[in-house]
Amino acid sequence: MSEKNTNTTLVRRVNKLLESRVEHDKDTLEALKELSTFFTENTLSSRRNLRSKIERRSLAINEDFLSAFREVKSSLDDIYQDVLAMNTAVQCMTSRLQATKTQTSQLIDQTAKLQNKSQTLSMQQEVANAFIKNFQLTSSEQSVLHGSSKESPITEEFFSVVNRVQEIHSSCRILMQSGYQTLGLDIMQRMTLLQEAALERLYRWTQNQCKHIENERLAPLLIKAMNKLQDRPVLFKYILDEYCAARRTALVGSFIDALTLGEGYGSTPNPIEMHANDPKRYIGDMLAWLHQVIPVEKENILTLMKGCNKTVFITHFRCIRPD
Repeated sequence: MSEKNTNTTLVRRVNKLLESRVEHDKDTLEALKELSTFFTENTLSSRRNLRSKIERRSLAINEDFLSAFREVKSSLDDIYQDVLAMNTAVQCMTSRLQATKTQTSQLIDQTAKLQNKSQTLSMQQEVANAFIKNFQLTSSEQSVLHGSSKESPITEEFFSVVNRVQEIHSSCRILMQSGYQTLGLDIMQRMTLLQEAALERLYRWTQNQCKHIENERLAPLLIKAMNKLQDRPVLFKYILDEYCAARRTALVGSFIDALTLGEGYGSTPNPIEMHANDPKRYIGDMLAWLHQVIPVEKENILTLMKGCNKTVFITHFRCIRPD
C-alpha cells in the first residue's frame, strides 16, 4: 500500500511536470540556462553532487557580490566623507558669506552716512566760503589796506578796500538781527579796527600830501581822502590846518617874490617894490596880486573839498560858499 501511494505521488509529480510548459516560464528557463553552464555531464555522481555544487556556486556568487559590495561601500564611504567635507566647507562658506553680508551691510550704511556727511560738509564749506567772501578781507586786500611800509603810496585800490570794510561793517547789523549777535559783534569790532588803522594811514598820507601840494593841480586821490576823513572831525581839522599852513607859507613866499623879484602870479615881471615911491600904484599892485591869487586858492580849496558835504564847508569855511 505504501509503495502504491509512492508511485501515485511520483506519477502525479511527473504528470504535473509534463503538463507544465517550461518554455513560458522565464525564471525556469533562466535557471536551466544557468544550470547548463556547470552541469555538463548527466551522470549519477553529478546528479548526487548537484545540490552541493549549486550551494557552493551560490556561496561563491554571494562572496563575489559581498566583495563587490564592499568596494561599493568603500566608494560610498569615500563619497560620504567627501560630501561631509563639502558640507562642512559649504557651512563655513555660508557662515563667511553671512558675516561678509553683515559687514557689507554695515559698510554700505557707513558709506551712506559718510556720503551724507560729505554732502553736509560740502554745503558747510560752501556756506563758509560765501561767509568769508562776504564778511572777511582777503590777504591781498589786507596787504593793500595796511601797505608794505609806512611810505607805501595810497592807490585807488586802497579806497575800494576801505569801502568794502565799511560795507562789511554795515552788513554785520543784518547778521546780528539774524540771531548771530556774538559773531556779528566780533566781525564788527574787527572791521572797526581795520577801518581805524586805514584812516590813520590815510591821515598821515593826506597830511604829507598837503605839505607838498602843487598850487595848480589837486590829485583826485587827495579829494577822495578828504571825503573819507570828513567823518573824523579832529583828523579832518588837522588836515585843513596843515593845508592852510602850507598854502600860507607858499603864498607868503610868492608874495615876497612878487614884491622883491617880480616873480609869482601875474604877467608883470617887474617887482612891486619898484613903485614903492608911488603909494597908490604900490597898493594897487599888491591888491591886484591878491586879486589874482584869491580866486585860485578858492578854487583849490573848493576842489579839495568837493567830495565833502556842505555841512563840512559851513563848519570849517564859513566865508566860502560851495556853489
